Amino acid sequence: METKTIAFVLYPGLTPLDLVGPLQVLSVLPVVLPGYEVAVVGETREPVVTDTPVRLAPSHTFAEVPDPAVVLVPGGLAPTMKAMTDETLLSYLRRAAVNADVVGSVCTGSLILGAAGLLEGREATTHWAFLEQLAALDAKPVRRRWVEDGRVFTAAGVSAGIDLALHLVRTLAGEDVARQVQFGIEYDPEPPFGPLDWAAAPHEFWAPLRRAALEEGLAGSPELSARLLG
Repeated sequence: METKTIAFVLYPGLTPLDLVGPLQVLSVLPVVLPGYEVAVVGETREPVVTDTPVRLAPSHTFAEVPDPAVVLVPGGLAPTMKAMTDETLLSYLRRAAVNADVVGSVCTGSLILGAAGLLEGREATTHWAFLEQLAALDAKPVRRRWVEDGRVFTAAGVSAGIDLALHLVRTLAGEDVARQVQFGIEYDPEPPFGPLDWAAAPHEFWAPLRRAALEEGLAGSPELSARLLG
């Protein structure tokens, strides 16, 4: 039986939880559904910095996993905006998307998919503070926890990657398996302040942070900067 690879993309400056949350969920899948394997892919196998003090290292290079069945892209702030101009990364995603069953992202990782031309005409989501930028990348922004449009799966901000990963397990292996995985990671959120009140979302606080991330990350790409900054 041919082994199908679920590839998580690693690049400098990303948000670790965007990768590690869904990685933990999907790492259970090969145990319950033989025929799948999980890899973390990067341009090289060298460790990369993240937006926390921890560094992460890929298990494989892009060249070693050219045709994953599933490819997932995490997000972040300014380094993710810079990754939108990384032709090595974008070329890998375009190639992987040709035969992949699922192309997905967490948080602002969807902006990288958009920069690669993989969201054109599709519904997609991202971190709420960056949602309007998806339209500039020819996607149809949707404010949901996760969005599935054909084979493109996108998640909202950071922690939503766990939700997306559980949905992906359900898609690949069925709801019973997904529920077993949910129990395995004891995913039963009870945030100390209760659910978010979206009417009180801090737009004024995030607006300058969003602009600074876009300006810094896209400083070397004035055309893309103009598109996303308006």
